[in-house]
Amino acid sequence: MATSRIFISSNLFIFFLIVATTYGQAPAPGPSGPTNITAILEKAGQFTLFIRLLKTTQASDQINTQLNSSSSNGLTVFAPTDNAFNSLKSGTLNSLSDQQKVQLVQFHVLPTLITMPQFQTVSNPLRTQAGDGQNGKFPLNITSSGNQVNITTGVVSATVANSVYSDKQLAVYQVDQVLLPLAMFGSSAAPAPAPEKGGSVSKGSASGGDDGGDSTDSSDAERTGFGFGVRIAIVAAIAAASSLSI
Repeated sequence: MATSRIFISSNLFIFFLIVATTYGQAPAPGPSGPTNITAILEKAGQFTLFIRLLKTTQASDQINTQLNSSSSNGLTVFAPTDNAFNSLKSGTLNSLSDQQKVQLVQFHVLPTLITMPQFQTVSNPLRTQAGDGQNGKFPLNITSSGNQVNITTGVVSATVANSVYSDKQLAVYQVDQVLLPLAMFGSSAAPAPAPEKGGSVSKGSASGGDDGGDSTDSSDAERTGFGFGVRIAIVAAIAAASSLSI
């Protein structure tokens, strides 16, 4: 009997020891609050440049705040890889103003949660946080065939490579191109006007001069006046010589 009690006591001790050890090694609960978009991208890797743009424009704070809002319809984020940013023409981002950089990031965010199957039934153009695509400045059009989803902006065409993250509030998709909005990259700067035929034009000659006078080259007038004065001087000298001889 004593041996049986000792055996039972030993088993109970081992059981409580295992339970205590298991709970002691359990991970701590995650921090409360909204989903952190930059933390998701950092964990996925290859989104360093997009994360930097999210932070410098403070768009990451806006996204996290929206996800924590009770009235939020969820968000969809298209995340370009570092290779996508590196394929841009040199100086593209540096040429943008701070406001344009904000709009560029917002163009990659949809104000609603869209799952992969829902891409097959969306209505184009999609509205982004940069603005309504109906006005022609920020159009974002989706075409879907099976598991392949393509995005066109009027400037570039991109492909959704895979799903990075999804829950009931947020869907993050990897794209192979930076989505360039038509409003900022759709038209190049107007070329400088070509010079008029016949060489350079003096100031004011294109409009006839500031005072509305003739556009004749002043050097021609000076040469004409000088020649006329010389002829008068010669005639006067001859007349004087004739009078002296008389």
